[in-house]
Amino acid sequence: MYIYNVTINIEESIQKDWLSWMKEVHIPEMLDTGKFSKALMTKVLVEEEMGGITYSVQYTTDSKETLQKYYEEDAERLRKKVMELFAGKFVAFRTELAIISEH
Repeated sequence: MYIYNVTINIEESIQKDWLSWMKEVHIPEMLDTGKFSKALMTKVLVEEEMGGITYSVQYTTDSKETLQKYYEEDAERLRKKVMELFAGKFVAFRTELAIISEH
């Protein structure tokens, strides 16, 4: 199992709109690709020097190959939507995590 983690710092002025959009539109669209079995959204509780509010969204997938298919088939289209709505109002970085054990 793998986790595709997206950490986003969003400007406070649009945080409520962004959060609603993520929960109602973007995360369901990510799951609708069929490449992720679940998504977990968390708020990072450490305050950033640059300001804003930071969130982490973790999408669980079955394999590195499935994640690669997401990159090839869906990532550009879905990232473009985020940029159209919130350009210049956020910074994001993405990491891939391999699940070693779960208790």
